[in-house]
Amino acid sequence: MDMFIKILFLVVFFAVMIGVGIYCRKQATNVNGFVLGNRSVGPWLTAFAFGTSYFSAVIFVGYAGQFGWRFGLASTWIGLGNAFIGSLLAWNILGRRTRVMTQHLDSATMPDFFAKRFDSKALKIAAAVIIFIFLIPYTASLYNGLSRLFEMAFGIPYTYCVIAMAALTGVYVVLGGYMATAINDFIQGIIMLVGIVAVIAAVMQVNGGLTETIAKLSQESVTTAGGNTFNGVYTSFFGPDIFALIGVVILTSLGTWGLPQMVQKFYAIKSEKSISTGTIVSTIFAIIVAGGCYFLGGFGRLFGEAGADGKPVGGYDSVIPSMLENLSPVLIGIVVILVLSASMSTLSSLVLTSSSVLTMDFIDPVFCAKKSMGEKKKLLWMRVFIVFFIVVSAVIAIVQAQSPVMFISQMMGVSWGALAGAFLAPFLYGLYMKRVPKIAVWVNFVVGIGISLASFICNMSGVKFDNAVLEYFKSPINAGMLAMLLGLILTPIITLIAPAKDKERQESIFSCYNKKVTVSSKQSIIEEEGETVPAAPANEQNAHTAKRAKNTKKRK
Repeated sequence: MDMFIKILFLVVFFAVMIGVGIYCRKQATNVNGFVLGNRSVGPWLTAFAFGTSYFSAVIFVGYAGQFGWRFGLASTWIGLGNAFIGSLLAWNILGRRTRVMTQHLDSATMPDFFAKRFDSKALKIAAAVIIFIFLIPYTASLYNGLSRLFEMAFGIPYTYCVIAMAALTGVYVVLGGYMATAINDFIQGIIMLVGIVAVIAAVMQVNGGLTETIAKLSQESVTTAGGNTFNGVYTSFFGPDIFALIGVVILTSLGTWGLPQMVQKFYAIKSEKSISTGTIVSTIFAIIVAGGCYFLGGFGRLFGEAGADGKPVGGYDSVIPSMLENLSPVLIGIVVILVLSASMSTLSSLVLTSSSVLTMDFIDPVFCAKKSMGEKKKLLWMRVFIVFFIVVSAVIAIVQAQSPVMFISQMMGVSWGALAGAFLAPFLYGLYMKRVPKIAVWVNFVVGIGISLASFICNMSGVKFDNAVLEYFKSPINAGMLAMLLGLILTPIITLIAPAKDKERQESIFSCYNKKVTVSSKQSIIEEEGETVPAAPANEQNAHTAKRAKNTKKRK
């Protein structure tokens, strides 16, 4: 009976996902519809698509397990950082400007944005190659979060689980494109919200409730390098290592501003209302899901055993599964669906981004330079590459699981650091600063990729540094943070040094923010009876709440 309940959950879940793909196939008949949903995706779908692409099985199993073990309850700060920096600020700072400028430039992908914003076909190709290379290990890391959970719940070998997940995701993305992904993300997001609340409540009850669980965690001790032992550090405000905690918060929160699969959600925004609603919904979603995952992971030491090196026996990826293995069959079924939802929503976003970038920003400009391929050919190639990315990432995940070299959070850290380090600064400044030169973008590409690869090589070779600073930045997490911060510092410096070029073109690009539209009285007071009443201050980021001329209401 227990196994029947778990299997029933899976069958219903799979049927709904495929049904949505079939339902949305008519809206994926052209490139704009397949990649962006014809830029008509409503606020709730956009918000959930943003949130579910953000939080995957890597967060629930990998990051929550590792950082909950290392920082205790202070790891909850990571989830809050994801909510307020990675969601709230991202929507406010990037959302409106991204939607307006990308439509003005007729850009559907991040590489295409770089090409048209900075007038460089080479930037487009380079960005496409970076995305192609570094999204594959990111994609592969998504499968790994399912390994122990499926073996625990069903006794199903990991390989079969990966194949099933890959095949199902491929079916609904190939059929319905972005719209199918957005609708399924909404469904999967609801499952994630309900699931994380139910799991936290159940796990707390194992130790007698929240108060008793915190009391037990406070008895866990940590020994410093000087030999001093402290109790209660894992229930303290900032945990045992505040500097490492800051690095994780910055990478996982600010990093989303430069990830192509995240930024592309803003391309598809339908209206001004979608921005205001999406901002609130995605922030609340992040507080519950990300905050809940890291809060849950903070109690990992009560359910796992530390080895001689201080790490959990079985590795960081075993922490969360060990917390869940004694739950009821219904709750385990919910957990499995939760992790499947988290993984598949992010996987669908990644493969759709990868396939569209590779087709439109690499294959088309490089191999079809004389004559661009038509809509039907582009759609065909995108669908082929979706299958290609899913197969390659699944193979990597299977091979890596059988001979593990890195645990989940490391794989994601390298990919996330490289992509965000390369793209964050040029994309952000490209939306706000007219004079950003091409050379600044190239410097960001080199610095972001260079630092992340250097960290990867050092970790793979087992290099140890005597210098504390170098050892700190050897971590993929901290290396990614360094790459992003350097980009944010170097770009304005290079902009000040480099000579201004093609001012007329820059003015033309930024003219999209100055278009005037008519708004309702609740947004701007109308001048009445000859009295001049100033219009509501125009937000320079907003083309939909734009500057309006003064109106005079004549007496009849």
